[in-house]
Amino acid sequence: MQFCSTRGGVHGWDFRDVLFSGYAPDGGMFMPESVPVLSPDTLWCWRGLPYTKLVVEVTSLFIPSQLIPRQDLEVLVSEALSGFSVPEVVRIARLRDGLSVLELFHGETLAFKDLAMTCTVRFLDYFLKKENRRATVLVGTSGDTGGSAIQSAKGLSGLDVVVVYPRGRITPVQEKHMITCLENNVHVFAAEGSSDDIDQPLRSLFADQELVKSHGLMSLNSVNWSRVMIQLAHFIYVYLELSGMEQNETDAALPELQVVVPTGGAGNIAAGFIVKQMGLPLKLVAMVNSNDIVHRTVTTGDFSMAANVTQTLAPAIDIQDPYNMERVFWLLLDRDGGSVKNMMEEFQQTHRHSLPENHRKLLSQVLSTGTVTDEGILETMRRCWEENQYVLCPHTAVAVWHHYHCPPSPGLNRCYVATASPDKFQAAVQRAGLTFDLPEAVQALDKLATRYENLERSLDWSKDWEERLREKIQSVTSSREKERDLGLRSCHSSACP
Repeated sequence: MQFCSTRGGVHGWDFRDVLFSGYAPDGGMFMPESVPVLSPDTLWCWRGLPYTKLVVEVTSLFIPSQLIPRQDLEVLVSEALSGFSVPEVVRIARLRDGLSVLELFHGETLAFKDLAMTCTVRFLDYFLKKENRRATVLVGTSGDTGGSAIQSAKGLSGLDVVVVYPRGRITPVQEKHMITCLENNVHVFAAEGSSDDIDQPLRSLFADQELVKSHGLMSLNSVNWSRVMIQLAHFIYVYLELSGMEQNETDAALPELQVVVPTGGAGNIAAGFIVKQMGLPLKLVAMVNSNDIVHRTVTTGDFSMAANVTQTLAPAIDIQDPYNMERVFWLLLDRDGGSVKNMMEEFQQTHRHSLPENHRKLLSQVLSTGTVTDEGILETMRRCWEENQYVLCPHTAVAVWHHYHCPPSPGLNRCYVATASPDKFQAAVQRAGLTFDLPEAVQALDKLATRYENLERSLDWSKDWEERLREKIQSVTSSREKERDLGLRSCHSSACP
C-alpha cells in the first residue's frame, strides 16, 4: 500500500511517511494510491466483530506488516481504545421512530476525535521509540481536535504538542481540556480569531520544508491520513450493525444505509466517501450549520468562503474551509491531481471556486446536504428529549434535525452520527431548556490550574502568529536537545555503559 498527493506531485510514500507528514510537499493531502474493495464475503466475516477488532482489520489494509507487524498493531489499537468509558468503545442508541444514533463520544475528551487520535498517537509513539527520535505536532483546532491531541499525547517522551485554538469561540469544557494540561510536552495558544484564521499561519509553517525536516514538524488534524483511516472503521461498523444485511440472502445485493453526518472540516464525509469506494452502498448526508460552504457547493457549485465565520451553537463545525473536501474532489474526479491542484490553489488564493456543472452533478449524486439554524438546533434538542428522554449535543442535533424534517424512504435504514457528548455544551443544553447532571470528571476541570499563551490580533496578525509559533517550535526542539545532552553527560559521569 502506497500513498500519493491529491495534487499529483507526490507518489510512492508508505504509511510511516504520511503518518509523519501534514500536507504533502506539493500542498495536497495524502490518499492511498488504490482503495481496497471489500467483498460481501469479507463483510459477512466482519459482522459481529467488536469495534476494536474491526479497527485492526481496517487499518491492516493500509499498514503493511513490514511496518507494523499484525501482533503489534493489535496491541497498539487495543491499548489506544482501552480508556473509553463504555466497554464497546462506540455505541448505538436506538430511539423512537427509527432514530438510530451512533455515539462516538465515549473517549476522554467526549468527542469522536478521540477514536482516531488515540490510535494515531500510538502509531507515532511506536515509530518514534523504534527510531529513537522526537517529533513536534502542530495542531489548529475548532474545539475538539486540540483537546484530543493533548490528552492522547501528554507525557510522551518523544512527542511535543503545540495547539492553537480560537479564544472565545469554543465552550469552557473544550477550552479546559486543553489549558489544564500542564505536562512539559504540551504548549497551548489562544488566538484572537476563528479556526479558519488559525489555518493560515499553520499552512505557511507546514510549507516551510526546512522547518518541517529540522524540527520533525507534523500535523494531527484530519489532514493526517491516519485520522481519516481510523474513521473508516465507524462507517463500516455502523453499516454492519444497521444496514439489515443479515436479513438478505448471502448472494443478494448489499442493502443501502444512509448515514447523516454533522459536517465542518469534512473529515468524516471524506472517510464515508472512501468507504463507499470500498464497496459499501452508503448514502451520505452532510448536515451543516450557518457556515454552509459544503451545502452551497453541492446544491449550486458555489465553493466559496463567506466573509466571516459565523459563531453558532455548534462551534466545532463553525468552519468555512472544509479542507477534507479536497480528498472528496480527488476521488470524484477519478484521481485527477492536476484538476484538483488547479481548483484548490484557486480556492486558497481567492477563497472561492465555482464547480463546473458536470462536477457539481457528480458530487450531488454521492452527497446530499442540508443546513440548520441555531433555532433548528434547539428545536431538535427539545424534541428528541421530549420523545426519547435523550439529550443531544448541538452538533448531533444538526444531523438529527434531518430525521424530523426529511423522514427516510420506506425500507431505507438510516443512522445519525453523534460526534460529541452534550456534557461539553452546557450552555446550548440550557438554552434548549434541558438540564442534566454533569459527570464528575467534567466538574473537576473547574478546579484545575491552567497554562496557555495568547496570540493577539495585530495589523499583520497572520505573519505575527506564524513567527510566534515558529519561535515556540524552535525553542521546544532546543530544550529537548539540551535535555538529551544533559542526560548523556550525566550518563557518562556515572560511568554508564
